[in-house]
Amino acid sequence: MVGENGSGKSTLVEAIALAYGLSPEGGSTGARHSTRRTESALAGHLQLIRNAGATRRGYFLRAESMHGFFTYLEQHPSTSGPDIPFHDMSHGEAFLELAADRFQGPGLWALDEPESALSFMGCLSLLAVLKDLLAAGKSQVIMSTHSPVLAALPNAQILEVGPWGLRPRAWEELELVANWRSFLASPERYLKHI
Repeated sequence: MVGENGSGKSTLVEAIALAYGLSPEGGSTGARHSTRRTESALAGHLQLIRNAGATRRGYFLRAESMHGFFTYLEQHPSTSGPDIPFHDMSHGEAFLELAADRFQGPGLWALDEPESALSFMGCLSLLAVLKDLLAAGKSQVIMSTHSPVLAALPNAQILEVGPWGLRPRAWEELELVANWRSFLASPERYLKHI
């Protein structure tokens, strides 16, 4: 999902993650990290349908709550493998390491504006993780983003969120792609108005 700030894309991703049973501040179905409840009531109005035998595995990553979530992970050490020193890494490095470590096998993988933690190359690295995950055919990724790089995830169904509601779009038709192209072609046209 792509759209301007305040369009509702993060609220939709959060609601789907919560309806699936994922922690609202990030993590898996088993994570119970909570600092301040701010979730919308939308999750309570959604009914998700799983196929018979579908996994309940999944993970929710939201860039703005990662510092607190990394502390939660430190306080609740892994029982299945070595702990990763997330606080010893940059925000982007830790975000990518978490995705590469936790996004394994079939499941629902929800991401809320991951580009806020990532550089251009970091976005490409995340695309590689997601592409490999989806290649197995037993996972679903739901993501809100402002990044034309992340919106280019191969074979993604892109929904543009705005005053019109949700509308399917091809990557080339997205307002954010047109805006970035225009800015990169002539930044001075934009900068003279600010």
